[in-house]
Amino acid sequence: MQVLQVQLAVAADPAEVGRARQWVRARLLAVGADPRAGYAETLVLVVSELVTNAVVHTGRPAVLRLLWPEGDRAVRVEVTDASGAAPLPRHASGDATNGRGLELVDLLCERWGWYPHGSGKLVWCEIDRIGVAGGASVAEFLTVH
Repeated sequence: MQVLQVQLAVAADPAEVGRARQWVRARLLAVGADPRAGYAETLVLVVSELVTNAVVHTGRPAVLRLLWPEGDRAVRVEVTDASGAAPLPRHASGDATNGRGLELVDLLCERWGWYPHGSGKLVWCEIDRIGVAGGASVAEFLTVH
């Protein structure tokens, strides 16, 4: 099985999150994917959340990697950063403006996890290209939650 693997170095700047989203959208187009498909929207959102966590919580550069297998297999997202601290999902209150990133990742991805990587960690998730976890789209998730 062939897997396309691409990566982007992300500077320690919150503005890099927008660049990461644009990069993912360009990768979707490069592989002939429909950028409006449910899994594509999910992919962009999950990348945004994981890159935000890496940059904001460590204040150091990170690396974003996409592994895109042939066929309809799940896309894998990996973000490495320089912090060895475990990512901890929080449950934000209704009026909080942050704290939902890993909760979104958990709900929208087929599976996710992390492990130590060098002096930091690697956070990964897999997104089913047939549909997002539980059959919900990002728009449906955001309206319900």
